Amino acid sequence: MALRAVLFDAGETLVHPYPSFTELFARILAREGFGLDGADISAAANVITDRFSEAARDGELWTTTPQKSRTFWLSVYERFLDALGVPNGHGLNETLYTEFTDLANYRLFDDVRPALDDLAAAGLMLGIVSNFEGWLEPLLEELGVSRLFDVKVISGNEGIEKPDLRIYELALQRMGVSAGEAAFIGDNPEFDIDPPAALGMFPVLIDRRGRHPDFDGACISDMRELSAILESA
Repeated sequence: MALRAVLFDAGETLVHPYPSFTELFARILAREGFGLDGADISAAANVITDRFSEAARDGELWTTTPQKSRTFWLSVYERFLDALGVPNGHGLNETLYTEFTDLANYRLFDDVRPALDDLAAAGLMLGIVSNFEGWLEPLLEELGVSRLFDVKVISGNEGIEKPDLRIYELALQRMGVSAGEAAFIGDNPEFDIDPPAALGMFPVLIDRRGRHPDFDGACISDMRELSAILESA
């Protein structure tokens, strides 16, 4: 069955902290008097993915209200600072939360817009399924790509979070396509590959930094490779 729709994760798939999570984090810490090496920050970044997995395992919905989001991210930054040996004095985790919820600190990856334009020109419907707060919508508007997406299923608006299969099913329903007619693109195998595959979608891992060398499914390192790999779906 030919593909009719391509759905995307958002954070670290389409959009990212600018210039990168590591660099922004390091700049904030340096401004607050803590000069840390970017490599040390990158090495501790598993704290975030571990916290996501923990929340999913425990059924902890963290995007569905502003207060839940704030509480979740403060806990993430507190753990991160602890892993880096940086004291969380004077509300440093609050400072990090403020900076990382500022729309001005986000950009599209350079490879995203050309890929989206190619897919749209090919007549494919585009959608988003993302564990993200409701401010993803104004962020996409600010970045000039909101209109390219036929459907945006954002957990902060829907009250369902990945890896719950219902959030992917909701997107498919709104797009009017079956799972077999849709591909899903994301950067996290636990949230973006396994659940869509279980539904019968064609999942593609975007791994720009070589974080998953042992992944044996469809994988790209640049979004501009997507059209070619979808031809094999």
